[in-house]
Amino acid sequence: MTKLRVAGIGFAAVAALSLTACSGSDTASSGSSSSAPAPAPSSSMASPSNDSAASNGVTTNADVFGPACSQLPQGSAPGSLDSMGPQPVASAASTNPLLTKLVAAVKATNLVDTLNSQQAITVFAPADPAFAALGDAKFAELAGKPAELSPILQYHVVGKRYDAKGLESAGTLESLNTAGGPLKIEGSGDNMTVNGAKILCGNIPTKNATVFVIDKVLTPGTNK
Repeated sequence: MTKLRVAGIGFAAVAALSLTACSGSDTASSGSSSSAPAPAPSSSMASPSNDSAASNGVTTNADVFGPACSQLPQGSAPGSLDSMGPQPVASAASTNPLLTKLVAAVKATNLVDTLNSQQAITVFAPADPAFAALGDAKFAELAGKPAELSPILQYHVVGKRYDAKGLESAGTLESLNTAGGPLKIEGSGDNMTVNGAKILCGNIPTKNATVFVIDKVLTPGTNK
């Protein structure tokens, strides 16, 4: 997605990662923006092929909404809407000052290229402040267990691209972690929630995904 501290909003009791575990994946910018989409390096994170989804759920800067959007850099600065728009989602998130902890988690689980290579997805991205509930010790513990973090991260990704209106119409979504149970959308606009998590900044456009920054970590299995 000013860098917020471990106070993060996010992957409810489990989504914290450390950049250390991912020293090999420098920046999301090495993602797949080449001609033909490369197959996802990790099949567990790959979204099902949705030919009809490729042209749906695409947003523009004018569609962005939410109280935290004003915290994004302005103009063409890294992390601004103009800067993130042309980049694949993991690369775009790596410059977003609201998502430093999430980016660390994605790198630790080696999912940068996988996310960048998807053609049309929706990402519910916990903001940094959500991680405060975990505490430093828990964060560090999870950072060393990418196998446990991966299904949590998958629960925040939907294998089809939706904008806010599409989410509202769908009502219930299935994440890439199908075993985690459904994602329930309630409300609309600034009052929209995902499994009870509020949207802080929604409809953020990236090259291959629409991003919704949320204020809590979504825990698999809690909304079955």
